[in-house]
Amino acid sequence: MQYTHLGRTGLCVSRLCLGTMNFGPHTDEADAHRIMDVAHEQGINFFDTANSYGGSGNRGRTEQIIGNWFAQGGGRRERTVLATKVYGATGEWPNESKLSALNIRRAVDASLKRLRTDYIDLYQMHHIDRDTPWEEIWQAMEVLVNQGKIVYVGSSNFAGWHIARAQEAAKARGFLGLTSEQSFYNLLERSVELEVLPAAEAYGLGVIPWSPLHGGLLGGVLRKDREGVRRLAGRAVDAVADKREQLQAYEDFAAELGHEPGDIALAWLLTRPAVTAPIVGPRTLEQLHAAVRAVELTLDQKTLERLDEIFPGHRTAPEAYAW
Repeated sequence: MQYTHLGRTGLCVSRLCLGTMNFGPHTDEADAHRIMDVAHEQGINFFDTANSYGGSGNRGRTEQIIGNWFAQGGGRRERTVLATKVYGATGEWPNESKLSALNIRRAVDASLKRLRTDYIDLYQMHHIDRDTPWEEIWQAMEVLVNQGKIVYVGSSNFAGWHIARAQEAAKARGFLGLTSEQSFYNLLERSVELEVLPAAEAYGLGVIPWSPLHGGLLGGVLRKDREGVRRLAGRAVDAVADKREQLQAYEDFAAELGHEPGDIALAWLLTRPAVTAPIVGPRTLEQLHAAVRAVELTLDQKTLERLDEIFPGHRTAPEAYAW
């Protein structure tokens, strides 16, 4: 496994981040524990979760599964850089969601209890809260840092200007502010290249791409459908129909290179500016092993240029649409 710093911090994390959203809804606790054990065996030390994960009617269950794994001891907690999130609703009453100081205070204590730990390494805002001022948010986060309940703060699904406002507000308070941004980013969805990536680079944030295979579309979906390994259903049918020509060209190119499409998609993200670690969310051990292969895959300039031809990206704004 390879390691890098999380943005401008001194924190070292693996180039892959283990996503846990499937733990509970799709992967039972025993299998989830085995996946986390093998992730450590493979050198993955960066785990991501959220206080709202666990499935409909069972929010928080994913954190509980991770907490039960930590409780087994053996250095599991000490070797893990733990990231979780706040924002999503955990109940039906007011102040049980978003980023008010009250919800942040209550949510972190509830997460710590479920996770069976006394601190969170990276506490991420799961979405921008347009109703809460940055002065309130940063004051609440400062209290948590001073209490030793969290170490770093990150964002998720922020626009570039949200990052700028957050960082300038933190700077005015003498606070470190954001250290990471978790964004929807992959070969098919490259909108963050317009402004989010430049903002992250400018402010020293590590980018943590989620859905790096675009819900499986970049994992060889056409071949798997032909072979009967994975039948297309629901929204995937429309998504594939819309992108079939690109996906076919991509899968043909992957076959030409002799690599799995999913490996190439992950390896490509590791070449992107500001990207720290894509989030891989395996349901099974087989999927975890497949993701680890990508770290060892090096893409040359010719390959990167061909991928840009198949999946055109964006230049930084405003050059992307003006002069």
